[in-house]
Amino acid sequence: MGTFDIKKAAYDPKQEEKVRKGFFRKMKSAAGKIPFTKDVVALYYCAMDPNTPLYAKGVALAALAYFISPVDAVPDVIAGLGFTDDAGAVITALKVLGHHITEEHRAKAKAFFEGKQEEL
Repeated sequence: MGTFDIKKAAYDPKQEEKVRKGFFRKMKSAAGKIPFTKDVVALYYCAMDPNTPLYAKGVALAALAYFISPVDAVPDVIAGLGFTDDAGAVITALKVLGHHITEEHRAKAKAFFEGKQEEL
């Protein structure tokens, strides 16, 4: 098995638009069902930040696109298991991009849940 060069991750503007359009709708329906909601929202703000490098945006958007996708390896409607594959994608992106997710992104995520931050 070969190595993966994170800096070669592709950024796709179409994927960004798909995530922008579907993220908050999915988040509102999933918020009470998953324990990692603030992390997902922080990842979203990282992906939308113009200061985030394109390779990091590519990784974040890929994980977020999988999260909002209606086609899953494990359907989200299965109680107790439905978000495990989504969690895997998000947790992997969080581990890989940890230093790109700033305190500002986390503060925006917190503000979103407090009703103080608007959707982008």
